Amino acid sequence: MADKEELRTQMKDAFGGADYPINSPMDLVPALPNGPSTKFESGDFSMTAMELNTKLGGGNFPYESADAFVDDVLQQLEEQGHLDDN
Repeated sequence: MADKEELRTQMKDAFGGADYPINSPMDLVPALPNGPSTKFESGDFSMTAMELNTKLGGGNFPYESADAFVDDVLQQLEEQGHLDDN
């Protein structure tokens, strides 16, 4: 089972260095420690930033902060069944 708070921390660390507001997923790439290959893992959940981009909808760009972006990503993952309810 994935720990949503653990994923939130990993994503905030990875996406936090972007220059906000962001207008597209491409605005995040320079901030990622391993570029699109940056991996987020918790329990049985494992997905790279590139996989996130392909699995999630277009998002609600622009995002004004890392918190807003990460909250939306986690909500979409949960709605699509990629995260177990905790």
